[in-house]
Amino acid sequence: MAELKQNQLVIDDTVYETKLTRKFRLRKKYEAPNPKHLNAFIPGIIRDILVKPGQSVTEGQKLLTLEAMKMKNTVTSHIDGKIKEVKISAGEMVTKNQLIIEFE
Repeated sequence: MAELKQNQLVIDDTVYETKLTRKFRLRKKYEAPNPKHLNAFIPGIIRDILVKPGQSVTEGQKLLTLEAMKMKNTVTSHIDGKIKEVKISAGEMVTKNQLIIEFE
């Protein structure tokens, strides 16, 4: 096993001496989600698209139907805005976290 070296970790202005594993040092850094993007939350098939580019939508408005594991999920808008681009089409299979709708 490789020797772990001491590192400083700062949390809320308090410095801690610790040993960080290689896995921790090489982890994927956190990126805040883009509020202008709507991504698929689960892999599945797009059954129905209820909006078009240029259309204004309100928070909670139905955007599309995503079928996954024989269940139809209604995907709603998380913001008030205008649809910039619909990246998918009806009948298309999407993967988890795939960009499906972009807002202006």
